[in-house]
Amino acid sequence: MCGIVGIVAKTYVNQTIFDALTVLQHRGQDAAGMVTCEGNRFFLRKDNGLVNEVFRTRHMKRLEGNMGIGHVRYPTAGSSSSAEAQPFYVNSPYGIALAHNGNLTNTEQLADEIFRSDLRHINTTSDSEVLLNIFAHELQALGKLRPSAEDIFKAVKRVHERCQGGYAVVAIITGYGIVAFRDPCGIRPLVYGKRETEAGIEYMVASESVALDTSGFILERDLEPGEAIFIDTHGQVFTQSCAEKTKLAPCLFEYVYLARPDSIIDGISVHEARMEMGVKLAEKVKRVMPDHDIDVIIPIPDTSRTAALEMANSLGVKFREGFIKNRYIGRTFIMPGQTQRKKSVRQKLNPIQAEFKDKVVMLVDDSIVRGTTSKQIVQMAREAGARKVYFASAAPEVRYPNVYGIDMPAASELVAHGRTAEEIGKYIGCDWMLYQDLDDLKASVSKYNPGITEFDTCVFDGLYVTGTVSPSYLRRLEERRNDGAKTAGDSDHAGDNESADLLSRIE
Repeated sequence: MCGIVGIVAKTYVNQTIFDALTVLQHRGQDAAGMVTCEGNRFFLRKDNGLVNEVFRTRHMKRLEGNMGIGHVRYPTAGSSSSAEAQPFYVNSPYGIALAHNGNLTNTEQLADEIFRSDLRHINTTSDSEVLLNIFAHELQALGKLRPSAEDIFKAVKRVHERCQGGYAVVAIITGYGIVAFRDPCGIRPLVYGKRETEAGIEYMVASESVALDTSGFILERDLEPGEAIFIDTHGQVFTQSCAEKTKLAPCLFEYVYLARPDSIIDGISVHEARMEMGVKLAEKVKRVMPDHDIDVIIPIPDTSRTAALEMANSLGVKFREGFIKNRYIGRTFIMPGQTQRKKSVRQKLNPIQAEFKDKVVMLVDDSIVRGTTSKQIVQMAREAGARKVYFASAAPEVRYPNVYGIDMPAASELVAHGRTAEEIGKYIGCDWMLYQDLDDLKASVSKYNPGITEFDTCVFDGLYVTGTVSPSYLRRLEERRNDGAKTAGDSDHAGDNESADLLSRIE
């Protein structure tokens, strides 16, 4: 879960990239970076921290040029190193900088190929650097002094042939333009748009449409699975499908939790999809407990608010804000270490006692991952005087790890792994546990784009849409993602550390 942006404009792009990264900050709060291009020179700034912490006035003044790319990285397991901040850069061929959202599932194989066949050195454990070197090698192999759009698309085609997983990529080629592409399953989102200025038309590619909106760009469309777009320095736009086998199977968790509600992804309004999730939850309540005794529905801020409100409206039950959120605490399910997570929940939320006292309360959250937050929230509701505490999740049980760019816990640390809904309810301490059905979740999203018939639902059903995820890969993932490994600092970057063991052997 990272955010990317790329712009080709008629004037300096540093401020526009800064603004875009700021509205994509929900996709990553760990590190930020930007590369701009002026003539044949790159200007780079990246570091750990929020966007407004990484880019000070002195840095912005040095980020010259009319095209550039940016990246925000989310907090990942273990200690964080600024060496893993993106974009990454290679000087051959031409000079290429790249940023990426997602994860490659064959990083170990690729890192070996890069070292032994491509004769390239990988300096970090990031799969983003691996992806950059694959792209750079394939572009260099064409042997062109001045690459055309067709040459760039040929290189992207080879990237698709070699790389497995989910990824959305934006790259800048010194003096030529910006290229962006999406994996053949369209798992991770990527859109592009344009705006008209007195100097001419400018273009932006980004993870979410909200980045376009806030800077005055008009959304053109989503990139199709396997499609690449190249925008040269003169503002000419070229697009081409670069993968032989494609299917649109976007990540369902984007609509549940990751994306901003004011974004449109693959033609679907995230806000409207979340409203429908609330309606579906209400319908399930009517089926399972038609004579319910719910007095009030209270959302766990912020993502679940939309679903909770529609659930309350559909049931004819009062909707109330019962928790005050401290907005300066990060998302807890991706924080390293159980102790830190437990501490952060009490810092993040505080109940309003008047909304709980002597009431049967239905708490609504977007999803339940570890159960750490949910368990403490239920306890807070009881301490605030609730007579009964029910708990509803707008998403089904999260039982399996994500391998396409969301650094979720190891499977054994997911509260739903190996438990029934009733057992989960008992674990978190609620009187009734209600989960969304997977078919209802799919229907909530596809209602607004019936053309999408398949989603990446791996965290719910363990089905990996790329068809390339092996049991041995999942076992290695389990070893790296458990809290013991994180405490030891074994995982130190965005995405999965498949290349870490290989690098230690090579070096």
